[in-house]
Amino acid sequence: MKILYFDCSMGAAGDMLCAALLDLLEKPEAFVHEFNALGISGVEMALEEAESCAVRGRRVHVRVNGQEELALNGEHGRHSDHISQLRTLDEIMLLINALPLTETVRRDAAEIYRSIAEAEAKVHNKAASEVHFHELGSLDAVADVTAVCMLLERLAPDEIGASAIRVGSGQLSCAHGTLPVPAPATAELLRGIPSYGGEISGELCTPTGAALLKHFVKKFGAQPLMTVSAVGYGLGTKAFSAPNCVRAFLGEAEACSENIEEICCNLDDMTGEAIGFALERLLENGALDAYYIPIGMKKSRPGVMLCCLCKREDTQRLSELMLRHTSSLGVRVTGFRRTTLERKIEEIATPYGTVHIKTAGGVSKPEYEDLARIAREHDLTLGEAAKLIN
Repeated sequence: MKILYFDCSMGAAGDMLCAALLDLLEKPEAFVHEFNALGISGVEMALEEAESCAVRGRRVHVRVNGQEELALNGEHGRHSDHISQLRTLDEIMLLINALPLTETVRRDAAEIYRSIAEAEAKVHNKAASEVHFHELGSLDAVADVTAVCMLLERLAPDEIGASAIRVGSGQLSCAHGTLPVPAPATAELLRGIPSYGGEISGELCTPTGAALLKHFVKKFGAQPLMTVSAVGYGLGTKAFSAPNCVRAFLGEAEACSENIEEICCNLDDMTGEAIGFALERLLENGALDAYYIPIGMKKSRPGVMLCCLCKREDTQRLSELMLRHTSSLGVRVTGFRRTTLERKIEEIATPYGTVHIKTAGGVSKPEYEDLARIAREHDLTLGEAAKLIN
């Protein structure tokens, strides 16, 4: 299984994440050339090798109409109104949708900007459609988000993790005035994500960096057991007492082993429909698997045992859900350790729409929901639908 892990002990910004991912490529300049060919009006990306506290890495520069945001503003990527050509979420979406991107990259970029708009809207007490992106809406931020989405599609990790995010401390100046660090929008985006301040004064994690990590990273914590094949260093522009960089570790892990728990209850007074609905609700709310088994109960009554497998952090929530949707007065929880094969899901384009192909243990098969959709739309059996895409 291919794993990508971000070390965010010096925070994260869009350009730093982009540079770290570029540093993992054998020919990063070729990607920069490809990116510049997208045709984002007036935007040009450049890549340089640089150092921060004697640590070598790469730094990304984005110029808009020949000017770089840092040259216009002097500190930490504060975007100038001279290059803030995009103002609303709708305008940003129009630009992204007009670029020659894959469906996956376009969707990811749109969702990231939507999350930024929702965070800004909440902290400024307005609707997301009314948000004006004073900093985040400028073209260099669009370039950072789009490039990171493209790079992650190219690297195609099966799992993305990150450390707790260092946000910095003190205050920052922006279009809204002087704000505390982390900026309110950054703090909103990082809700539910491990973060800390530390002694360094300055904005270490930007809203763009927070939104990218929130969207792509599924696990935050210590670096997992992995065999590292490449390390990328994405440098920031400001000098600190420690190397100002995001590190990206790319490597492999074999079969994945993790601790899980099983939640069970015995039922003898519910209809089949009600049990089926409870099972569906468990799966819809994060159960790794859910099933029921026919059992014999006291007084020779036939019944079923409803079970679901889940991650430990989901046990309490799913236990309460099982109690809510069944007639049981209690549930049993048992701990297990499971090992799973490396798996990968790829999207393929067919004349019948996008189909997801799951591969594990050397065996590939299309996802059931995609086959079922094709079968319904064309009045076919599942077997006939499967033959259409082979």
